[in-house]
Amino acid sequence: MSYQGRREDPRLTTGRGRYTDDVSLPGQLRAVFLRSDHAHGRIVSLDLDAVREAEGVRLALTQAEVAAAGWRRTAPPMPFPGHDGPLLAPESAVFAYDRVRYVGEPLAVVIAETEAQARDALELAEFEIEPLEAVVDPVAALAEGAPQLHDKIPGNRAFEYRFGDPEAVAEGFAAAAHRVRIALTSERLVPNPMEPKAAVASWDGDVLELHAPSQGMQGLRDALVYATGLAPEAVRVFAEDVGGAFGVRADAYPEYLAIALASRELGRPVKWLSTRSETMVSDYQGRGIVMEAELALDAEGRFLALSHDWIADLGHHPGTSGPLTSVMNAGVMATGAYRIPAIDGRVRLCVTNKTQLAAYRGAARPEMAYVVERLVDEAARQTGLDRLALRRLNAIGPDAYPYPLPFAPMPSAYDSGDLPRLLEDGLKMSDWQGFADRRAAAEAKGRLRGIGCALFVEPSGGVLPSDEAAITFEADGTILLHELAVASGQGHETVFPELVGSRLEIDPARISLSLQRNGGPARKGAGAFGSRTLMSQGSVLVECARQIVAKARDLAAQELAVEPSDLDYAEGEFRSRASNRTLGLLEIAAAHPGVLDTTVELPSPRNFPSGLHVAEVEVDPETGVTTIERYAALDDCGVVVNGTLVAGQVWGGLMQGLGQVFGERCVYDAEGQFLTATFMDYFMPRADLLPAATALDNLEIPSPTNELGAKGVGEAGTIGALPAAMNAILDALASRGVEAFDMPATPHRVWQALQDAAA
Repeated sequence: MSYQGRREDPRLTTGRGRYTDDVSLPGQLRAVFLRSDHAHGRIVSLDLDAVREAEGVRLALTQAEVAAAGWRRTAPPMPFPGHDGPLLAPESAVFAYDRVRYVGEPLAVVIAETEAQARDALELAEFEIEPLEAVVDPVAALAEGAPQLHDKIPGNRAFEYRFGDPEAVAEGFAAAAHRVRIALTSERLVPNPMEPKAAVASWDGDVLELHAPSQGMQGLRDALVYATGLAPEAVRVFAEDVGGAFGVRADAYPEYLAIALASRELGRPVKWLSTRSETMVSDYQGRGIVMEAELALDAEGRFLALSHDWIADLGHHPGTSGPLTSVMNAGVMATGAYRIPAIDGRVRLCVTNKTQLAAYRGAARPEMAYVVERLVDEAARQTGLDRLALRRLNAIGPDAYPYPLPFAPMPSAYDSGDLPRLLEDGLKMSDWQGFADRRAAAEAKGRLRGIGCALFVEPSGGVLPSDEAAITFEADGTILLHELAVASGQGHETVFPELVGSRLEIDPARISLSLQRNGGPARKGAGAFGSRTLMSQGSVLVECARQIVAKARDLAAQELAVEPSDLDYAEGEFRSRASNRTLGLLEIAAAHPGVLDTTVELPSPRNFPSGLHVAEVEVDPETGVTTIERYAALDDCGVVVNGTLVAGQVWGGLMQGLGQVFGERCVYDAEGQFLTATFMDYFMPRADLLPAATALDNLEIPSPTNELGAKGVGEAGTIGALPAAMNAILDALASRGVEAFDMPATPHRVWQALQDAAA
């Protein structure tokens, strides 16, 4: 497919994007939230009388008003049965009313004519919170005697999921020549989209209209329907441009409900824009998993059995996506890229005094790839076997596909791939053989050089049973595409018109993606997450195009007085073989308004992309400063529809993955105060993190699960970066006796590891 540039870029890079904060409605009011400054405590009193009398204030709401309206928070789904019962998720409130459970939890909202007036009025709020002991460590939260967050979640354990065959694993370990155990932590991260949380709520009669940054219109609409009790047709949600999402924009936030209720009470639109500090403390966070794993090997290095034991930190309350992805993706990826006959896994979900956990780019996939690939390297270190030889010996071969995953929480099988070829081609691409010379050159300069790789398989797609999309022909001769997955940088406005243009054989310049996603012909779609959009929505649009050509063929045959089978279709027109007369598709659409408009719903495809990533690092032992010197990523994302967009997705994922490797993490003190709540304290990846010597390429093995043959790629960078970079860092530090090290690889932590090894 030809590439003419990212269509959306000129608009977005010249300030012409339309984000939620760009929405201003006539007569709108502004909202500001009062938030808890305690991580855990009992609300003794909350007095807003002075606030309500302040200049410009029109309303102040607490949970009492929300309860009186009969509204509630979204209930988190968990389709998988627990080991000893369902997910414990007591109904949560929009505002804290008896206890606060994390710093930043909303207590009330103030609505005023201006934001400044609302903030001034907020200073008049009088409230008292009696501190209670907080628990921020997930392991400590599950310990006997830990402070309890919810009466309905005894022991702070909200859910336990088990998978695999513990008896088979026990037999595998009993027969093993080697047993390797590892304990790792994937720290909590702030997703930090460029666009802070925002919302504008208004009412058209009895219909709620909400503008908010969202990854999927159906999910947000359904959450609001559940929370308000309104009929689906009485809720409209809007999102044109979304300034970053990464999973954290997949769930509904309590602030949306608060301003929606305020707007209804006042009969005026209400707008809210979060500050960056509010975003840091109250946006849902990602990662937050403590992991232990043990691998059994025979004398030749064959993997016999693998056990996993995870604890996921859900924060103050089980959310929607956090519990689901922690269980689902962990179970599906438990063996990584390898043949391992026996698996046993346990995932415990606990509550702590932190903001809620949500999916974050990768959503437990990076963690599983991290622990499996670290285990393989650790097995090589402890047994003396070669780390590449272990991967070659145990990688799933291409003849094994479809490769069943009987231990997965849902019916699953790796659909396609060639992991041995991916490994060999990726190693050549990285010039692994030339590493010894580069290491020697680094040592001559007093630097430590290391190299590491990660071979991984990940799930993509699925999420909802089906997706819907539509193509309509407009009166001005243009074609509009309709779907509900909201882009946040992926390039939908480029790739979907290209895709449909190639099928209709019409210039993509005449085809546009509609950004008005409410009330259009497409009403179903899981959204832009789970590395799914191209293969799901794209496949539906391709089927729409096929049906359009079929309908147009019948109309053209009538007009040209021939049989449909006598017509050839090329370059957007039908040609009669008998008379050589032609009739264009757009001519047919103009002559028959609405007849060619087509809406299609298809099952959502699911498949398993894979990758081989190689990182090469250099460590300054005097300072602990570690740099990526070379990076190679070879990804099998199926058929590549637009190579530039694929590369952009991998680059972005790599930056976020390496950000976690080198410094990103949420730091809480023992009282639950969030210590990294500003960019002064929270590490963010910068442009110089990846070197110029970064090579990206694709191994295109088509997936049989969708017409395009495509697989997901949006999260590949985060999945490969963690294990590849950390294995490289361990390889560099091993020359000085460092045997164990975990993220983040900050200069101080690297330097301290070297000092400890030398002591």
